[in-house]
Amino acid sequence: MAAREFSASYRFAVGLIRPFLTAVSRRDWRGEEHLPAGGFVACSNHISHVDPFTLAHFLVDNGVPPRYLAKESVFRIPLAGRIVTNAGQIPVRRGGADAAHALELAVEAVRAGECVAVYTDGTLTRDPQLWPMTGKTGAARIALTTGVPVLPIAQWGPQELLAPYGKRLHVFRRPVVHVWAGAPVDLSPWQGKALDAAVLGEATAAIVAAITGLLERIRGEQAPPERWDPRQHSLPLTGDYRRKEAS
Repeated sequence: MAAREFSASYRFAVGLIRPFLTAVSRRDWRGEEHLPAGGFVACSNHISHVDPFTLAHFLVDNGVPPRYLAKESVFRIPLAGRIVTNAGQIPVRRGGADAAHALELAVEAVRAGECVAVYTDGTLTRDPQLWPMTGKTGAARIALTTGVPVLPIAQWGPQELLAPYGKRLHVFRRPVVHVWAGAPVDLSPWQGKALDAAVLGEATAAIVAAITGLLERIRGEQAPPERWDPRQHSLPLTGDYRRKEAS
């Protein structure tokens, strides 16, 4: 795989974060051989606010600097916002009119040979057992627009460092953080078709199934036969849903 360029800001962030993650966790990295040489979309499950860092840890250890579709509010944080901006991360305003622009930037990035990381869950999973949900269609749209590979990646263990919506980082547990990549998802059945809701939904289901299959292998158990669908529950689409359940 050809060497990829890390900006100065990216190298600075890696220099701060990677030693910390190495100190507080143990690694189980698998599937590095599946990483494409050119542009691709990396799709992962989302179980903790710390797992963007563990996913990046896996990719950076293999010479790939991912670009995330990140919440727009992160870019307004002093210093951190400047770092993520200079590191080429892509701001997204959830539900805003500029979401389409963020996808356009992601398309440009993968066409330029970069890796764009997307969470199909769109937010921390609300599944009670932390399995992937039905999935948002952004990753499928990027891949079907460009023809670049979609790499499914499953994570398990970051929730031991920081529980979903938790505020206390458990730095002394040193859990094993499993990050497994699988073979690119076969999206050929939908390539070249109009990107309507049905096509995007089917392609997204294939991506989520690949991630779930990897996670089943990590956890040594089977996921429920039906995905948890946020549309079937009267819960907020973002934020800590447990506050509403408790009210």
